[in-house]
Amino acid sequence: MEMDVKKYSEIALSTLKQLISIQSYSKEEHKVADLIEQKLNGFGYQVHRKGNNVWAYNKDFDDNKPVLLLNSHLDTVHPSEKYTKDPFNPEVTDGKLYGLGSNDAGGCLVSLFASFLALEGTNQAYNRVFVASAEEEISGTGGFELVQDEIGRIDVGIVGEPTLMEMAIAEKGLMVLDCDAIGVPGHAARNEGVNAITIAMRDIEWLHSYKFALESEMLGAVKMTVTQINAGKQHNVIPSSCKFVVDVRTNEHYSNEKAFAIIVEKLESEVTARSFRMNSSGIPLEHPLIQNGISLGMTYYGSPTTSDQAIMKGFPTLKLGPGDSARSHTANEFIYIDEIENGIKKYYNLLNGLKI
Repeated sequence: MEMDVKKYSEIALSTLKQLISIQSYSKEEHKVADLIEQKLNGFGYQVHRKGNNVWAYNKDFDDNKPVLLLNSHLDTVHPSEKYTKDPFNPEVTDGKLYGLGSNDAGGCLVSLFASFLALEGTNQAYNRVFVASAEEEISGTGGFELVQDEIGRIDVGIVGEPTLMEMAIAEKGLMVLDCDAIGVPGHAARNEGVNAITIAMRDIEWLHSYKFALESEMLGAVKMTVTQINAGKQHNVIPSSCKFVVDVRTNEHYSNEKAFAIIVEKLESEVTARSFRMNSSGIPLEHPLIQNGISLGMTYYGSPTTSDQAIMKGFPTLKLGPGDSARSHTANEFIYIDEIENGIKKYYNLLNGLKI
């Protein structure tokens, strides 16, 4: 069955413009959740909602068929101070739609929404559930994680994030560490005390130079980056504490717990993990969804960034969407209009006739 590309692209574009015009920072997605709920109701779907998460199933849902998840997030980060355009004004210029969340991940959300609509009544061999979720940008527990059990069975998922419509078949995990090097205070003019900064420097050098033994073919090495540091209260006092934050990106060979155990053993500083829940995730290359994409000429890669894939449990996931990750969280964020149209076509072609 041929899809009316123009019709569904117009639905997607008009919806994205509305989304951009509504402030939807993480934990403040209620108004955009209202909008998606109204849209789904308008197309005749029975809508489910918990918190700021909204979902609906295909109308001819069959309990005997497997279930495909189509998911992207509603929330945005706060706009950069370097914006010169109004982040909440959906401005179209030179084939680009500007606005906060246009690229990350509004374009993905509306393209998945349009594809969900276009597939209705096409008698596929699987069910579909479209989920617009909250709190992705802060890895919050009030997003997809809150509703997965209520959604029910899911056999495979597509997570809409800007990948230039290349298939991200794996992504790194994320663990954030709060570290505290503990010294002994003293007067800087005398030979006394133990400088916490010196301890922190040794630990930071280890973090910078250490290489985990197992690298990933798709994701490369585990990456550790010190991103924040704070110490000292005045110039003449030896600091007794030096606090620093480490961003750890794990591959599939190391769970966050396993990487944490290695790090704690090596560092002098006290180390606390904020969470272990964002592990590496992905989908086997031989999965029918990926093989179908390859047959359509789509390329695949391993993603260094983390998404809601990391909190989805019990089923394989593919990260795929229009837009470019390099534009995410930038000033004057935009997505090309034709990226949305191309995204809808590729989603539809990937899913039409799929056997899972």
